[in-house]
Amino acid sequence: MPAPVVAEIVRSGFVEGHHYGSVVALDADGTRAWSVGDVDSQILPRSCNKPLQAVGMLRAGLDLDGDLLALAAASHSGEGFHLEGVRRILASAGLDESALQTPADYPLDDEAREQAIRAGGAKSSLAMNCSGKHAAMLATCVANGWDTATYLAPDHPLQVAIARTFADLTGEPVGTVAVDGCGAPLLSTSLTGLARAFRALATAHDGPGRRVADAIRAYPEFTSGSRRDEAALLHAVPGAIGKAGAESCYAVALADGRAVALKTDDGAARVRPVLMAAALERLGVTGESGVDADAVRRTGTLELLGGGRPVGEIRAVI
Repeated sequence: MPAPVVAEIVRSGFVEGHHYGSVVALDADGTRAWSVGDVDSQILPRSCNKPLQAVGMLRAGLDLDGDLLALAAASHSGEGFHLEGVRRILASAGLDESALQTPADYPLDDEAREQAIRAGGAKSSLAMNCSGKHAAMLATCVANGWDTATYLAPDHPLQVAIARTFADLTGEPVGTVAVDGCGAPLLSTSLTGLARAFRALATAHDGPGRRVADAIRAYPEFTSGSRRDEAALLHAVPGAIGKAGAESCYAVALADGRAVALKTDDGAARVRPVLMAAALERLGVTGESGVDADAVRRTGTLELLGGGRPVGEIRAVI
């Protein structure tokens, strides 16, 4: 079935376009609260998978916690504290950045990227947004005595262990193993499976799932960046965990077990936070004690400009 409209592009009161996609929300008990579009077919959740991969690495013997574990689950912005954190993960395993197999890139964050270019900096594997995950993968290999040169191969013991954990958390067999933008294996699941997995982390009482959830809760800037909407949302909703991914994927789970996962067909990054804020509002989150409702709504506000002033918006219709 074609994906339904989930957001409208409104300029000067005129709807000039649409975003199409799917959204699923789970109740606290894990049952489906509501959904829009196809939430049962397999998708590639892109970097939304990183917290689940981090759980797999902990189960396989990785010894990280706190800010560095949050960074292991990150699509980081390439700010100074991110790069230093990746170096710390590598150093803990007796490695340096030459071991990373992330493609060379500039920082993801606009300001950090401009600073690097003005300083004459070149693209690097360290600055690439997935370097925290790759550093943690390498550290897991060292902890087990596994080969570090082939750590990205789907049949490597590391990736086999991660895939086993991924299927366990999503409650679904992996239908497709693709290659992510960073070169690592990319595992498929449905939006429902993705929401189920994030719920498992958010409600974990102990073990690797709880460690990853606590790291993201305590250090959301390490999992995203100091100027990112994901960090702002987690600060606004106590106890929540979340992770965005490429192609407009996004998953958020609350401490009570409610969870949302979404994806748009066009992959537009701009609509991702708009939809998540609307989904959380529909779940009633913005009316709850302790939640900064205004901050949640700000993460979902995207103004369209005309002549340098606001003349429209991206408006969720879920």
